[in-house]
Amino acid sequence: MFALGTGDVPGIDNFALLLAAMLIEALIGEARPLFLVLRHPIRLIGDIVDFLDRKLNREHRSNTDLAVRGALVVLLMVAGAGSAGWGLAWGAARNSWAALAMLVLLVPLLAGRSLYDHVRAVAEAMERKGVEAGRSAVGHIVGRETDRLDSGGVARAAIESLAENFSDAVVAPVFWFALFGFPGLLVYKVVNTMDSMIGHVKPKYRAFGFTAARLDDVLNLAPARLAALVIALAAAAAPTASPGAALRAVRRDAGKHRSPNSGWPEAAMAGALGLALAGPRHYAGQVFDEPWIGDGRKEATARDIRLALYVYVVACLLIAALVAAILFIRLRYT
Repeated sequence: MFALGTGDVPGIDNFALLLAAMLIEALIGEARPLFLVLRHPIRLIGDIVDFLDRKLNREHRSNTDLAVRGALVVLLMVAGAGSAGWGLAWGAARNSWAALAMLVLLVPLLAGRSLYDHVRAVAEAMERKGVEAGRSAVGHIVGRETDRLDSGGVARAAIESLAENFSDAVVAPVFWFALFGFPGLLVYKVVNTMDSMIGHVKPKYRAFGFTAARLDDVLNLAPARLAALVIALAAAAAPTASPGAALRAVRRDAGKHRSPNSGWPEAAMAGALGLALAGPRHYAGQVFDEPWIGDGRKEATARDIRLALYVYVVACLLIAALVAAILFIRLRYT
C-alpha cells in the first residue's frame, strides 16, 4: 500500500521509524553533536556534488556538452542514492542494527526543527537588536541580498523561507517516503541538494544544472500543493490567521511565482497571515521585479514571523498525524 519495495523491520514498521525520527528531530534538531564526529549526510552529498562539479563543469565546453555532463551527474547521484537507500532498507528488514542505522540517518535528513530555529532567530534578532541584526539572521536562510532590506523586507524574507521550506524539508520527504520508503526519501534529498548547489540560473550552471533543477521541480510538484493545503488547514488553529484567505490566495497567486512550486506554500502563508510576500528583490547585484503574492500588508513585522511559526508548528503536527494515521492503517490492516 505504501513504501513500495522497502520491506519492514520484523516487529517495527518503517513508518514507525519515520515517526520516531520526526519526533526526535523535533526535540533535538539535527543531532549536531553526533555529526561533530561523523560527516553529516547532507554535507557528504554536497561534497560529492562539489567534486563532480569541479571535475565536469568546465567553462570552455559547449552548453550541449555541459548539459549532458550535468544530466550524467544527476543520473549517477540518483542511482547511487537509490541503491544505498534500498540496501539500507533491505538490511533494516533483516537486522535490528541496520534499522537503528536507518533511524539515525532519518533524523538529519529531516529539517523541521532546524528550519523553525533559524526563522525564530530572525524574529528574536529583530525584537532585541533591530533591523541590522534581523538582516544578518535572515541572511543565513535566504539566497537574496539582505543588506538593503528594511524591517518589512526582513520579516517577509523569513516568512517566505519558512513557507517554501516547509514543503521542501517537511512535506516532500514524508511524501516520497510514503511512496517509496527510505530510498524515495534519500533520492529526493539528493536531488534537492543538487538543485540548491548547481540548479540556479548563474551562467556557470545554466546548462550544467538544468537537469537537476527540472527534476527538483518535478519531485516537488505534488508536495508543494499538499504543503499549501496543510498550511491552510493549520491556519484554522492559529489566532487571527484565516484558512479561507489562504485558499483564495493560493487560487489567485500561486502561479505568479517564478518557481512552479514555491508560490503554492508562499501564497497559502501570505493569505493566512494577511500579508503580501515575494515582490521585487535583489540577487547578485540585479533587481528582479517579481509580482506580489497575497493582497495583504507589505509591512510585515517580527510579530508576523511569530504567527507564521505558530502556523508552521501546527502544520508540522498535521503531517506527523498523517504519518501516524498511515502507521495505524498499516498495522491494523496488513
